[in-house]
Amino acid sequence: MTRDDDPGVAAELDRLDAAVRAAPAGDTTAQIALWRRVTALEHWFFIARGSADQPRPYAVAAGQGPMICLYSSAARADEATRALGLVDPGTGTAPLFSVPVPAAIDYVASFGGGGVFGVTLDHPRLGHYIPLANLGLLKGWVEGAGR
Repeated sequence: MTRDDDPGVAAELDRLDAAVRAAPAGDTTAQIALWRRVTALEHWFFIARGSADQPRPYAVAAGQGPMICLYSSAARADEATRALGLVDPGTGTAPLFSVPVPAAIDYVASFGGGGVFGVTLDHPRLGHYIPLANLGLLKGWVEGAGR
């Protein structure tokens, strides 16, 4: 697995999360700022399920359909494994993997054919989500940034 993203990012995402929660109904400005910051991460981290040679990202059930859990850092992913009870009792850990952005956007989008509805950020800590159908917008931001 690659190195973790800058630890200062967690504080920035928490600030953006608070802005989203405080925004008036219908105002998406704070949500857009949050997801723009997520697209600026070097890597998206995932909790690995399945075999070590072909891991699949952990997903949660939601009313709209399954949502892949993406994490802004390995530390946040590790924290989630403990909160969600996914830690192996023998090792005290759960396997994680990362995918560099922008390839991570295509990677997550590839699960759309399998019935996945969306992707949720830092679940259960933040939990903001975006439908897979809207990932093209995120990809456009990355491409517009010259990555």
